Amino acid sequence: MTTKRWYGLKDLENKFGSMTIGLFLRAFRESEELSQVAYSKKLRLSRANLCDIEKGRKLVSPSRAAKMAKVLGVPPEVLIQLAIQDELRMAHLNYRVELKKAF
Repeated sequence: MTTKRWYGLKDLENKFGSMTIGLFLRAFRESEELSQVAYSKKLRLSRANLCDIEKGRKLVSPSRAAKMAKVLGVPPEVLIQLAIQDELRMAHLNYRVELKKAF
């Protein structure tokens, strides 16, 4: 029996460097030893779409990121933050995003 420990985004970035939603999804997929085909079915995406996201060729909306987080069982703010950060990076805007849940 394996137990998964959740690492926060800062922990992941300290270990792996600047994180994107694509890198996160790929690392998560590989940690579960799933193929892109199996993982894309789990996320309800096409394999090509997942491939494009993992390689940074396609962005993920914050709402889609929240849905992915729910399926994967990770805190939604992690993937939402990465999705917004990716949009800023693609627009060449040098800003850092940190999310806080609204009351």
